[in-house]
Order: sequence, then C-alpha cells, then structure tokens
Amino acid sequence: GGSVHRASPGGQERLRPGEVNWMTAGRGIVHSERTDPSLRATGAVMHGLQAWVALPEAEEETDPAFFHHEGEDLPTYESGGLFARLIAGEAFGAKAKVKTHSPMFYIHWALKAGTKASLPTGYPERAVYVVEGEIEIDGRTLTKGQMAVLSPVGQPVVTALTDATVMALGGEPVGPRFIWWNLVSSRADRI
Repeated sequence: GGSVHRASPGGQERLRPGEVNWMTAGRGIVHSERTDPSLRATGAVMHGLQAWVALPEAEEETDPAFFHHEGEDLPTYESGGLFARLIAGEAFGAKAKVKTHSPMFYIHWALKAGTKASLPTGYPERAVYVVEGEIEIDGRTLTKGQMAVLSPVGQPVVTALTDATVMALGGEPVGPRFIWWNLVSSRADRI
C-alpha cells in the first residue's frame, strides 16, 4: 500500500513500502495523510507505523520541517534470518540520513522464527515494540501490539519465536512531557 502526505512547510510525497516521511512539528505544522488515490480505486492494504519523537526542550520552537527518505538514506543489513532497516539515528556503526534533534536509534527488524538480534548499547532509554509475531526478550514473551521498556545496562537479546516484525528504539532522555491527543510538549501551556 501507500499514502500521500502533504505538510504546511510545503511539499507532497507519496509514501511507499520501505520509505519514511519524517516531520518535525517544531513551533507548529499542519499535515494530512491520505490513501493514494490509485490504490483507493483498486483496493489495497496499507501497513505502516507512525511514531512521535519528542524534541529536546531547546528545540521545541524550531522551524517545522518535512522530509521524505528512501533507499540509501535508510541503511539496511541482512544476515541469517534478520533484515534490519535503520530509520533514524545511529546504531551498529550506521547512520540514517533522517535529521534528528537528539541522539537516538529507530530500527525496523524483520526476523524469521528462531533468529536472534541485539539492541544497540550506549543509549540510556531502549525499548522494543512488536508489530507482528511473537518474540522473547529477557525471559518475557511479547506478542503483536506489546512493548517492552528495557534496562539501560546489559545487552538484551530478542529471539523471534515466530516470524516477527519488531521496532527497536531508544535514545537520550529529553525530560518529562505533557501529551494531549497527538500533541506533545515539555510545557502544558504550549499545547
């Protein structure tokens, strides 16, 4: 599947499998996401994940921005039943070209049953989110729609109990946040 994304800083992009639209709301942005008209006419299934990444307090009033990334902007790695795409940040010696405002990593893993994968070290906040399938980490079983927030120390290993799609994420803490609907800020009065 796919979608068409429009954002107030300008631009319109078609988002296709394996691509990323990265939007920085900063001091304010307006956007829309709609099913690609050609896919709506024929019927299609769209599968995606949308995530919000908080800005450090000093960056919250930055100019809004919108960028489309594909191909070499998003480093990939494949080995022994693991496919990995680095969506944002830095991990395992690779760096995505997506502009971030604090140290972080955001990785898409596709794992075949029995495959193991380790999370990057050096980040005080780390987590995994199961999009599809079933995994085990630190003796806990997680299934579709579940997230585990992990210890900042150690080297947790993810084992795919079935074929699985997992998002691995983490970074430096940016401090407490107020959340209302899809608005996030360090100050409630800003929302």
